[in-house]
Amino acid sequence: LKLEMPTVNLDREVAVLATVPVVVQSLKSCAVTWQKLISRVLEEQLKKVPQGNSPLAEIYLWREKNATLNALNEQLKLPEMQKVLEILQEAEPEFTGDLQIVLSDLKKHHMQAQDNAKFLSTLERHLKNLSTGTGVDVISNTIPSLLNALRLVWIMSRHYNKDECMVPLLEGISWEISERVRRVVDLQTLFKQDIAAAKKKITEAKKTLEQWKKCYFTTCMQVEESGSKRYWKFDVKRLFEKTDYMVSICQDLYDIFQVTEELYNIFIPELVTVTENPKGIDELRREVNIVISPMEDLSFDPFSMESARDWAFVMEEFREDVTVETVKQIFVENLKDPPLYKSHPPVAGAISWSRSLSHRIQHTFTRLQEEEELLASERGKEVKQIYLQVTKKMKEYEDQKYSLWRERTEQLLPMLLKDTVLTVSSATEEPVTTKKSVYFTLNFSPEIEEIIFETKYMEQLELPVPEMARYVALQEDKYLRYTSKLKAMLDRYHKLMEMMNQAETKLLDHYIQELWRILKAGCKRLTWKSVGIGEFIVQCTQTIGKLELLVHQIHHISEDISSKLQSIESANLFKFPHSKNGDKYPGTKEFFDYVKCERAQDVEQLIRKYSAIPQLLIEVERRVANTNSGKSPRLASYYAYWENRIYQVLTQLIVKNLQAFNATVLANVPLLQIEAVLSVPEITMKPNASEIEKMTVQSIQDCVEITKHFVRWMHGTCIECPPQHIKADEVVTFSFYSDVSQSPLVIEQGVLITQNVHKLLASLSKYLNQWKRYDLLWKSDKGTVLDRLAAEKPACVIFDEHLQFYMKVAQEVTQQPLIKDEQFIRLQLAPLASAVQENAKSWMMSLGKLLNELTREEFFRLQDEIRVG
Repeated sequence: LKLEMPTVNLDREVAVLATVPVVVQSLKSCAVTWQKLISRVLEEQLKKVPQGNSPLAEIYLWREKNATLNALNEQLKLPEMQKVLEILQEAEPEFTGDLQIVLSDLKKHHMQAQDNAKFLSTLERHLKNLSTGTGVDVISNTIPSLLNALRLVWIMSRHYNKDECMVPLLEGISWEISERVRRVVDLQTLFKQDIAAAKKKITEAKKTLEQWKKCYFTTCMQVEESGSKRYWKFDVKRLFEKTDYMVSICQDLYDIFQVTEELYNIFIPELVTVTENPKGIDELRREVNIVISPMEDLSFDPFSMESARDWAFVMEEFREDVTVETVKQIFVENLKDPPLYKSHPPVAGAISWSRSLSHRIQHTFTRLQEEEELLASERGKEVKQIYLQVTKKMKEYEDQKYSLWRERTEQLLPMLLKDTVLTVSSATEEPVTTKKSVYFTLNFSPEIEEIIFETKYMEQLELPVPEMARYVALQEDKYLRYTSKLKAMLDRYHKLMEMMNQAETKLLDHYIQELWRILKAGCKRLTWKSVGIGEFIVQCTQTIGKLELLVHQIHHISEDISSKLQSIESANLFKFPHSKNGDKYPGTKEFFDYVKCERAQDVEQLIRKYSAIPQLLIEVERRVANTNSGKSPRLASYYAYWENRIYQVLTQLIVKNLQAFNATVLANVPLLQIEAVLSVPEITMKPNASEIEKMTVQSIQDCVEITKHFVRWMHGTCIECPPQHIKADEVVTFSFYSDVSQSPLVIEQGVLITQNVHKLLASLSKYLNQWKRYDLLWKSDKGTVLDRLAAEKPACVIFDEHLQFYMKVAQEVTQQPLIKDEQFIRLQLAPLASAVQENAKSWMMSLGKLLNELTREEFFRLQDEIRVG
């Protein structure tokens, strides 16, 4: 919008220009144009109304008015415009009268628009939260702040301090709140959500609507208390009729979900026991879903007041169908196997289930009774008849359940209380033979627990219970305490019995029999009506505790003995010498002498450990039999147990060591060395195979014979047998040797070692056979060979061939390997090679001597011939 300026020159004074007709006429023409434009704009702005029901539309409207009128007003303030108005006022005052009226209206309306835009801007943030804020809680938090801002606008604004201005604004806010609630509580999506989430949404929406009204009246009081003469006395019906109606719809929707949830809860797997009719439950679920499904596709808006009658019909139909018909079907389908909450016992739970259905149907029927017209209709009469039939059946069902329970309880409970507190699986008066020969169990019938449980719930249902059942229920804590302590005591007993092996149960037979005698009192004379159960538990616990202590002491000593036996069993009886300088190994005799010496030292330590065992057994005797003789009859089997363990350990000791020695024999790691030597006319080993095998057998025998140092105990004691004089000069000591040496495992390992050593020596002998190609050096009769050559007097060439042969033999021997490692033996070939070389050289020396003699003879013969000639 732009006001046109005159085209004449206005540079001179106002008084001068006011006297120039052309100028005045031109300015009058412009003023007329201005007047028409401003009047038109004012008329248009006054006709404008907010676009839509939202209170934000009113803010936008006043902002637009303020912008438009401000544009005109700012142009009129320009110096050029003011000079035009002054010239016209000077030239023709009567002409400017109408123009001044229009300008005055423009100023007035501009001030109003400016004032309203300013005050409404203080509401904008709250109104935007109301319109677009996420979540109903944002709306709830916004309403108090918004109304407080409205109160300030009412007090300070010159426009919004009138009913006709404030009421439309409040109506817009009410409309905005209702629209937000309508969007949140969308029936098409609401019934597809989780029931808890839907109920939460409805509750928040209803709370918001109620808060709007509550905060409004709170603000009314604040306005009145502020001393303002202008109170809020607006038409409440205009402001809250619609939101109040929406509150009632929200309550109806909440009731629908509440009823639906109550019906669903009957079938939730987490809350009910396993039923025999799962198909029936699924069918009932579908029935409930069918009844509420029309809510998702209503042909009308339930929040519209114009649809109040339609909504009322829907609610009436829901109350009739869902509650009366559905509850009847639930009751009939589940009579034989009622769904129970997990915390409820069978009978009281069934009665409670029936009563919950009855309460549900009574609640709905009471609501229907308030609608007299509905109840008087044919459908209403039909519903009433169904209601009376169902409630009658429910009452009969509850009475029957209760009567049967009471009768059974009065008959069964006295018999159950006569049960003994314990039962025994197999009792015997004979000494214990196995650690599980007697097994005690708690004999507290689950039916007593069930009766206690039922009694408590029956009393909650205000049903009379038998006196004995009430007494037992009051004693529940005592029974729970008794059963808990008895279970703990029996667990401790059975754990203790499991801790003992057969030897220990025999050893402690006297103590176990005493414990059984005390425990059997709980299987014979003590019943659940007895007053001595507590003392019985204390006595059993103390006796078990004493036996436990004794068993732990014995186990501690047993562990000490086992530790010594483990040390004996793991001893190394074949300790080998280390090689000298890394490549020189001990000879056979040196090797086995070293093993024997080391073994003798170790055996001394083993014997000391073995000799300490009887003292430990005497400590057991002292604790069990209160004697320290080492020959208590009560420990005879226990002595035998450990003597047998010692035999097993010694056998394992020998077997493991022989196995380790056999593995050493077979391993390709040399531990001792022997020499290959020439013992004319044979090539042999030093020491020879027979001697080596004999030393090996002797070492094996020495290993087994260490058991001779472990003297046996006298029968029924842990005292070593003294030497027995069979003849005057023959003394026999009873040891474990006779038993260990006859063990098939020991014999097998001994035979295996000798066989493997024999095979090894045979292999080495076979290896030496290759040296027999040189045996002519020492098997030929050197004298005979030389005499034959001397007689033949061969040429020098023949002697040269013989010398070359022996020289070649001497050189060939030097190139042969001088060491042969096979398994645990290193064969030194240097002595043999040296002997062969010496024989070859001896032949060379002898041939040279013969050649020298024959040559000298020939020389002297030639010399004689020359002299004669």
